[in-house]
This record gives sequence, C-alpha cells and structure tokens, in this order.
Amino acid sequence: MEYVQERVTTLHDLTGPVPDAPTDRTAVVVPMTEREYAGLAAERVLAELERVEPARVVVPLRAPAEKVGRFRDWLTEFDLPIEVLWCDGPRVEEALAEHGLDGSRGKGRDVWLALGRAAAEKFVVVHDADTKTYDRSYVARLLFPLAQGYDFSKGYYARVEDGRLYGRLFRLFYVPLVRTLADAHAAPFLRYLDSFRYALAGEFAATSDVARQIRAPRSWGLEVGTLGDAFDAAGFDGTAQVDLGAYEHDHRAVGGPTGLSDMSRSVGETLLRCVAERGVTPDFATLPARYRETARNLIDQYAADAALNGLQFDRDGEREQVEVYADAVREPGPADDRLPAWAETELDPDAVAERARADLREVAQ
Repeated sequence: MEYVQERVTTLHDLTGPVPDAPTDRTAVVVPMTEREYAGLAAERVLAELERVEPARVVVPLRAPAEKVGRFRDWLTEFDLPIEVLWCDGPRVEEALAEHGLDGSRGKGRDVWLALGRAAAEKFVVVHDADTKTYDRSYVARLLFPLAQGYDFSKGYYARVEDGRLYGRLFRLFYVPLVRTLADAHAAPFLRYLDSFRYALAGEFAATSDVARQIRAPRSWGLEVGTLGDAFDAAGFDGTAQVDLGAYEHDHRAVGGPTGLSDMSRSVGETLLRCVAERGVTPDFATLPARYRETARNLIDQYAADAALNGLQFDRDGEREQVEVYADAVREPGPADDRLPAWAETELDPDAVAERARADLREVAQ
C-alpha cells in the first residue's frame, strides 16, 4: 500500500472506498460487441450498474444485424435506463457519410458515437464490459474527482492474474516509448503521458464539456487519443487518476487480427501523432533502438518485481514481444483516422440516435 502522488492528482485505494458521487447526473457508456452477448463478465457489469442507478446507460453495440434483436432483448432484462445504439445500421452509416465521417469501424468509433448522447448528462463515465471483477464502486470512484472540481479522471489498477504480470501492451510498449521520448524532449505533454499508472485502461470519467472535446481514433488508439484531448481540455491541474483496486480482464494473444501487435500499431500511431501535434519532433531514425533499450531495462525491473512476489516471469518471451512492438515505432502516416470532437461537428447526436433506433426496429421485428 502506498500513497505517492504523481504529476496528476492520484487517489489511492487505502480503505476500500465507495464515495458519494453524482451518479444521478451521469451517463455510463459501456461499449459492447457480439462477443459480450450474455457473457458472465458483461452480466456482472450490468448487474452492478443496477445498484449504481445512473441517469442513463448508453451501450454502443457493434454486431451483425441477425444478432442485434436478441442482444437488445437481453440488455432490456436489466433494471437500467439503457439506450442501445447500434453502430452498424445502414441509417447510422448514412448519417456519418453525409458528414464525411464514414470509414473504418472499431471501439473508438463506437465510443465516440455514444459520447454524443452521453454528454447530454452533466458527467460521463466510460468503461469496458469484459471486467470479471467489476464492482459498483468503480463508477463512484471515477466520478469522485469530478465532484471535487476536476474535469477528467482516469482509472488505474495492477494487471496481476494467474500468478503473472499482464498489462503487456502498457508495460512493454507504451511506458518505454513514452519514457524514451521524455528522455529526449522536455515537453509538458510527455510528462503528462508519463504520469498515468495505467494509461491504456479503458476506464475514464469526464465532464460533459470535456467529453464533447474528445476526437476519438476509430480503433485501439482511443485511450491515448483521449489523453491527448484531456491534456488540452483539463491539463495537469484538472486531471486525476483513481485506483480501482483488483481488476481482471480478458487477455489477448500477441498475434492475430485483434492481437496486441495490431493494437500496438494503432496505439503507436495515435501516440506519436498526438506528440507531434504538441511540438515534439522525434528522431525516428534512432527511436526504435532507443525504445528497445528502455524496454529491456524495464524488463529487468519487472523480473525483479515478479521474483519478489513469487510470480512467473518469461524474460525471453517479454523480450520477443518488445521486438514485435518495435515495428510500431515509426513516423505516423498522413491519414488521421480521428473523428471530430462533438463540439466541432454539425452532426446531431440526437439524430444519430433516432436513426439507430430505426435501424434497430427494422432488424428486431
């Protein structure tokens, strides 16, 4: 147990707190795909949210038409003010195309669509649906800093499960890349990125004003892109991070179409684009080698930590992952896949929601 402060306000789990929080003025966004249908983790999340009593729950759903009706019926079994926003319907696609926003689909696009609706409430909380240890206190903890005058809060937790250290993309890619950049560039934004104990956590809360300023990358770069916009909107003084305690997620393989290697490319491109926007010009000729060196030093530190705690640790396997992730340390391409902030687009979130309802009615008859 420790109570060290970072450059952003860090709130610790010292007593198992469930603080008072303005849940009655909050929209909770829980993105789901077809794999969450009737799953034990998603059921736990929704059952715990029943005890939170938020003003609304927005579920941006990415699923094929033939599965949407059953998914909606299952969601409505919970005693929650749920709004299902089917992200893949033809009318929603048409609305995006009319504003030049059609393109690839992914978690970032789904969350962005939901943020438009969720920002109608005073506060917005976003978290994943695959958390096996989900507890109602998470929403209250994420909201607590906002009730104290902060504008943005980020959840953090240790990924220790099955006698191993997880959180591999964060430990082996994000942390060494950010620290390598920070060693070479004295930029406030890099200090901000390095302040978060689990920057790739999917859990955050924001005021509606900040939520409307998020330019969400369409895919796995969502968490890093959110931090970039939070830096501009809230800064060090308006940001907090909150310990969410024990947390168990599903684990991904390194390879494959939705594996950590693919995620590293999306995260890396978004991170390096955000860095460049804020005046940092990395030396891309040497950056991969410097990243590798920082990552290898961190692996030695992780190994010592794991040994002290009697955890299994595959040093060679972690080094192999670093080599895979090093391929993502490259200059970002010219195409920027981020969606515009809701505060800057003429697209009406209520119109999108109405089209989503019409799409849902059509396939669920």
